[in-house]
This record gives sequence, C-alpha cells and structure tokens, in this order.
Amino acid sequence: MTIPPAEHNLRAGLRITRVLSAYLPLRLARWVEKRSAVRVSLPQGVRHEVVSAYGVRCEWLLPEDYHKDRVLLYLHGGGFVYGLTVVHRQMVAHLAQATGISTLLVDYRLAPEHPFPAALDDCVSAYRWLLKQGFAAQDIVIAGDSAGGNLTIATLMKLRDSGDPLPAAAACLSPVTDMTERDGQFETVYDPVLHPRAARTFNHAYVAGGDARNPLISPAFGDWRGLPPLLIHAGEDEILRQDAEQSEASARAAGVDVHLEIYPRMWHVWQINLSLPQARQSLADIARFLKAHLAEKQST
Repeated sequence: MTIPPAEHNLRAGLRITRVLSAYLPLRLARWVEKRSAVRVSLPQGVRHEVVSAYGVRCEWLLPEDYHKDRVLLYLHGGGFVYGLTVVHRQMVAHLAQATGISTLLVDYRLAPEHPFPAALDDCVSAYRWLLKQGFAAQDIVIAGDSAGGNLTIATLMKLRDSGDPLPAAAACLSPVTDMTERDGQFETVYDPVLHPRAARTFNHAYVAGGDARNPLISPAFGDWRGLPPLLIHAGEDEILRQDAEQSEASARAAGVDVHLEIYPRMWHVWQINLSLPQARQSLADIARFLKAHLAEKQST
C-alpha cells in the first residue's frame, strides 16, 4: 500500500521524537516542554482559562457559542511523567470545537515525584468538582489519550466503586491499560512514536514498586461492569494496540456498550498530528460519539 507523501514525511520526523523520548533525561525533556508551552497557542475562537478544582490545576478550553450546561473532562497523556503540551492543548481545542461544549483539561500531578495514586486522585477530584459546580453527571463526558486513557477508565472504576454518579460516556485514544511486565509485548510491533524503553520507564515511574495488577493502576485487571458507553481508538502500528483490544474484550464481556476502531497504519496517539486526515477523522468520530450520548442522556 502506498503511503501518502504527507504521512510519509511525518513518519520520518517522528523518529527523532521516538529516540528522544527513550534517551533524553526527564529533567531536560520537561525543560524543553515547558519552554515550548510558554505561550498557549489555540485555534481562533477558543478561549483559555486556568482554574483550581479542589486544589488541582485545570484549564478550561471554551469554544465560541459552547453549551454551558455540558462539559468534556479531558485527561492528557504523556506517560504519567509529562504535563500538558502545546500539541495536547491544540488537539483538545479541536475536539472542544467539534463537540461545541466546554472542556476541562486536568493538569494532574506527575510521576516519578508523585506516583500512583496522585494522578488518579486529581482526576477524580476534578470530576467531583464539576458536579459541585452544578454539572449533572449525565451532562459530563470523559476522554483521555495514552496515560490519560488509563486514567479515564480508572476514574470511572473508582467513581463507580465510591458510589458517585457516572458520566454519560467516555472515549479513550490509545489507552495503556496493562502496566505489568509483559515479555516481548513491546517488541512485536514497531511504533513510530512510542519507544519500548520509554514505555517501560513511564510505567515504572507511575507504579513505583506498587502492585501493577491493581485494577486502578492496570484497568485490564479490573471489573468493567456498570461502566458507561465507551469508544476506543487505537492505531494498527502501535505497541499498545493489544491494550485497546483487551479493553474492548473486557468491556464487552462485562456488558458495557463498547466500540473499538483500529486505524490502519496509525501509531500511538496520532490524533495530535492535526495535519493528518486520519487525526481529524478520529477526532470527528469521537466528537460525534460524545455528543450523541450527551443528547441521549438529556432526552431520557
């Protein structure tokens, strides 16, 4: 199959990112990330506001003419060790425009300084803060990519087990759901973005010697019953494809309304590359899914 020139050129550039993620010291990588995020660059018509949600730093992304009574809670990726990046803000702003609803980005605490359960606690706190602000659970949806996909599912499980009302639906982009050591799992596929060495480093930083089979660390080992409708997108050429497929199987076996879509030739969280037609298609599909479930809940 012939790869379009734009995709081919993008793949070539991703090789540098892949190597840097595996070998650049975390402190230096974070410095570079912070320097690039000094100025938040968002699409025209999207307003940015910083807010504290029970002490958790969050950011509102507010598109023009947004539905003020509906909200998307977004949990960013970054291996549990990186914070909000420019590309994440741009991708989520695109999603906010596509859904037409207010979007709250959670700037949760990071490993290794703050390992599990810090990030999960922050995400749960942000959700409960939304409820306190007057948003009904049926008017909230959750989405997240990579580590944020893990936090999306773990947040749902923790909320359910705590007796909190659950959101209308959730979407996961390339989620990592199994943090255990799996011999050879990272070597079966060449992911143009996620290096096996980086993936292991991220996992160790978050688990920090805890039990990787804890369902709130690795949702793959959790009870999926009672979770809201779930959409999962993953790439054909990513080392976490198995996690997405396992998640779909676990959710379906538990009676959850779940749909998995594998995008041909795509890599880990390709959606951040908004120049890709496949990125825009995935985000449009996710937006339609979330909007449909918000409308469905409001009509019942």
